[in-house]
Amino acid sequence: MFSGVQLTLLIGSLGLPGPASLPLMEALQSVQVTEQRDRTGFQITFTLGKRSPLQTMLQAGQIDPMVTRVVIAVIMNGTPTVLCDGVVTRHEVTPSNQPGQSTLTLTGDDLTVLMDLEQVRKSWANVSHSQRVRTILDKYGTYGISKQVVEARVVTVRNSDQGADAQTVTDLAYVKEMARLSGYTFYLQPGPALRSSVAYFGPDLQSQLTQPALSVNSDWVSNVESLSFSLDGLTKRNSIIKILDPQTRRQAIEVSLPSIDLLNPPLGLRLLPPARTVFSEDLTRLSNDEANWRALGIRREGADTVSANGTLNVPRYGAILRSRALVGVRGAGETYDGRYYVDTVTHNIKAGQYTESFTLSRDGQVSQTPSVPVGGEG
Repeated sequence: MFSGVQLTLLIGSLGLPGPASLPLMEALQSVQVTEQRDRTGFQITFTLGKRSPLQTMLQAGQIDPMVTRVVIAVIMNGTPTVLCDGVVTRHEVTPSNQPGQSTLTLTGDDLTVLMDLEQVRKSWANVSHSQRVRTILDKYGTYGISKQVVEARVVTVRNSDQGADAQTVTDLAYVKEMARLSGYTFYLQPGPALRSSVAYFGPDLQSQLTQPALSVNSDWVSNVESLSFSLDGLTKRNSIIKILDPQTRRQAIEVSLPSIDLLNPPLGLRLLPPARTVFSEDLTRLSNDEANWRALGIRREGADTVSANGTLNVPRYGAILRSRALVGVRGAGETYDGRYYVDTVTHNIKAGQYTESFTLSRDGQVSQTPSVPVGGEG
């Protein structure tokens, strides 16, 4: 592609996608991968000539939706990074009257889409939430999905004589529900090897590895093309939940939850007080421990008041910014410098060009640390 960066594209069957052919790579116009907190999507655009091999592939159904798997990876300075391993869910053909302007666009999602195709009717008795997730994920091991399942902090098992919990939704919807009930998160992390992914079910803990700093307004040290910040006074809230009195376990009482994520302490020093109060869930049906851990998940919702949006040129940045991790910001001033959580990253790759757009978030203004790492050290 260009100095220091090489694109790797695999495309083919769900079981074993192979390297894209040379004619396919020559027809490649652009690649876009969007990483979010709970999913990753992609869009690939090819030039579609009348005699293009893509025409034959289209006719033969070789790139049909839901049967075509795509792996997108980038090698930068000798280090490979898998950006996405997913399935084509839609393709679009756009003919043009201008020579060489007709295109084929493949759009898809990560492999979690395969978990969301079939409504499942199953009873679960004598099985904890975490073990249910392990059993479900075992079904998808043939696609190179390994699992990292953290045992739920409160193990809830319904005995067979008490009846069974019923699954009536897709595997993906059920795993996400198990995550919600446990105060956990669930997502697929592509890689580290080609054709492999790690399914993570566990606490939404922010990685303490801080990526190379985003520098703005710093003369020749600046490595971002744009960066802006906003402070939303309506985001933060106090949530009121209803639980059973811990002493009597008979009378329902209301408890106010501060909007502070106890598992991920605020990254800012000066916190904005909540402006809204909302009535959240009725947790009286849960045990004390279950209610406490569910309350952790509620605290996490709407806790970040500061957000940032920006773009960068990857070769100038010197690394590939990834979501679900921390990054430092420098040069924005004392109010907005410091560490942030990377919510989303969109990779835009074309011949001779690799840029990223990103969104960051944190709770609070003013950095808690006097400096942020320039490199990838923690």
